Amino acid sequence: MEFKKLVNSLAKETSPYLLQHSENPVEWYPWGKKALKLAQEEDKPILLSIGYAACHWCHVMAHESFEDVRTAEIMNKHFINIKVDREERPDIDSIYMTSLALFGEQGGWPLTMFCTPEGKPFWGGTYFPPTSKFGRPGFPELLEHISKIYSNEREKVETNSVAVVAALDDMSKPKASKFIKPSELVSFAELIIKEFDSLNGGFGTAPKFPQAPVLSMIWRAYKKSEASELLNSVVITLDKMAQGGIYDHLGGGFARYSTDPIWLAPHFEKMLYDNAQLIELYTDALQEKYNHLYFQIINETVNWVLREMLVKHGSYSGFCSTIDADSEGVEGKYYVWSIEEIRKILGKDANLFIEHYDIREDGNWEGANILNRTHHPRLRDNRTERKLKENRELLFAERQKRVPPALDDKVLADWNGLMISALTKAAIVLDKPDWLIQSESAFNFITQNMSENFEGFNRLRHSWRNGQSKHLSTLDDYANMCRAGLLLFEATQSQKYIDIVESWIKTLNYYYWDKDGRGYYYTASDASDIISRTKNSMDNATPSGNGVMAEVLARLYLHKGAEDYRSLSENIISTFSGDINNNPFSYVTLISGAQFLSEAIQIIIIRQKEKHDEIKFLECINNLNIPTKVLSIIDSIEQIKSGHPASGKKSIDGKTTVYVCFGQSCSAPLTDPNDLRDLLSNSGYNASNYEKKV
Repeated sequence: MEFKKLVNSLAKETSPYLLQHSENPVEWYPWGKKALKLAQEEDKPILLSIGYAACHWCHVMAHESFEDVRTAEIMNKHFINIKVDREERPDIDSIYMTSLALFGEQGGWPLTMFCTPEGKPFWGGTYFPPTSKFGRPGFPELLEHISKIYSNEREKVETNSVAVVAALDDMSKPKASKFIKPSELVSFAELIIKEFDSLNGGFGTAPKFPQAPVLSMIWRAYKKSEASELLNSVVITLDKMAQGGIYDHLGGGFARYSTDPIWLAPHFEKMLYDNAQLIELYTDALQEKYNHLYFQIINETVNWVLREMLVKHGSYSGFCSTIDADSEGVEGKYYVWSIEEIRKILGKDANLFIEHYDIREDGNWEGANILNRTHHPRLRDNRTERKLKENRELLFAERQKRVPPALDDKVLADWNGLMISALTKAAIVLDKPDWLIQSESAFNFITQNMSENFEGFNRLRHSWRNGQSKHLSTLDDYANMCRAGLLLFEATQSQKYIDIVESWIKTLNYYYWDKDGRGYYYTASDASDIISRTKNSMDNATPSGNGVMAEVLARLYLHKGAEDYRSLSENIISTFSGDINNNPFSYVTLISGAQFLSEAIQIIIIRQKEKHDEIKFLECINNLNIPTKVLSIIDSIEQIKSGHPASGKKSIDGKTTVYVCFGQSCSAPLTDPNDLRDLLSNSGYNASNYEKKV
């Protein structure tokens, strides 16, 4: 008998997640034409498994099933097995996660999808145990069952797969509607907070996610309306998360979500994208009213990012993707404590720490203790807080001796864009020049290592690791990096950022714009290994690319005065606005982008050689939270394009002069920073009040 040699094709991949499976007895292939061609040649269905390196249940299924020789034999006999890192191929993940929803199944990772040899899905699920439990079939018996269906009921399989692909294509035809009115920002926010958990913060019950895009939109609505219920929904959530177990009180940074409604017990993986959005949100709240807790959270989280999430290549450093939930094969082991450990390390100070951080004899989670201040959320006097900080530093030093969770050190363009934006804003507000330097370094990392000129277009790559950039970029890569570039321009006034952003938008408009239906597709027109090009503006844990582009194009229009950018922004908003009334929760970034386009507040500083007044003006601006602020610093008014509301206005008496513009109206020239502070503070962020002032 001739035995087929085992082929596991993952060893040469760069993804840490794929490399985790490179020694499985499963004949894994990476996604690509080779695997699809083999499936068609052998007429075998595809078993598609999608996960990511920091995913706890992905590890569980890997240990139970993919490392099991008998299970692998069934997989190898009946299927072509393809393993995908969802972070490296979000386009693939998006298609098959949406397909799973069309089957009526709840989403999550690991995602297990059964497809035709062409890659068309016909059934799927998420985690499957090795034997029947949790109301789910055992994985080996499921494999045998699916194989028989594919062999004996081919017509049903084809019908299902064709219907799913048709549904995917149909979902890329959004319902257009009228332009979103600025006033609708508040009404949509008021509708969303009906789901707010007023006791614990956040939305819904367990599992509870930070929902940063939603909180950001509610914050903007509060700034417009000054409605206390909107403010409270954000502040209560920020407070509860900051003092809950979802926050790493020793090392800084937030876990991905909480398994309970009170933010106590997280799945312990830390994601770059969550922390980027939360840094920006806590910075907004800190600007509104100084809060030492928020100041602490921002500093600790940024310090964690700079300490543990940087990878250097050449002259620049980019941000890594995730930190695993597990260490030594145990979820959360790196982060939890026994009361005996606390007493031994802290000695006479232990009781103070035990009281404040919910340390119990029998533990507060599965026999161990997750540090949290849920029961003592209010900051104490300075002396007590200093002592608790010393305690945390001692415990952190001891924790450093443990085996740490694995770091997924691949660099993703979209997530880096989110962190660059957040770190840039935090650097300006907290006056941290080193943070701004790192933001610029990360931006340069992307442009130097993950960008190439292709037929006259500046094209990004989505992923980088170990010197290799891979995979066509998605809309989100360009959108988040464009926003990061524009915020860096406003922070540094370096023209290169505007130039790079405009080159990326040229690429987007050529390869991603739907010339028939409008809006941007998620994938490029020359992407050749996907079964459907999706197009929507729905947020997930990260903001939607089309929603971000609505703001990006509006911001660029305000800087450049080019009507084409405004027109594109308006088109995006109208194209995807038809479904918002039915589900505003899923379109918060688009709603915020529409309000930005309509109600941007432009601040133009005409600088003089003497920098003192310019610095005072910037201090005033940076101490105020204005979500739709657009800042330009120019040397002469000639730099303002004709048609701009400030066109033709001049500096006064050789002094640094500021104009504040809303729509086509501008304030009187301001030469005293106190007058600027009064104008911006007294008018607040309410557009109607502001319009009266100018």
